[in-house]
Amino acid sequence: MERSTIEARLADLRREFEGGQRLLRELETKQMEVRDTLLRIGGAMQVLEELLASQPGGGGSP
Repeated sequence: MERSTIEARLADLRREFEGGQRLLRELETKQMEVRDTLLRIGGAMQVLEELLASQPGGGGSP
């Protein structure tokens, strides 16, 4: 294999690697955002369930 061919392939692989790292960081950020959203929703659900339970007839049905 010629040196120039090897260097070109190495440059291509480095670009692909950097793109993969960037995508992984974006996905990890999105995962944290979704986890935070689910925690907030779960907390809100718990508050509403507790409110329902404290209402007269506390069976949880409106």
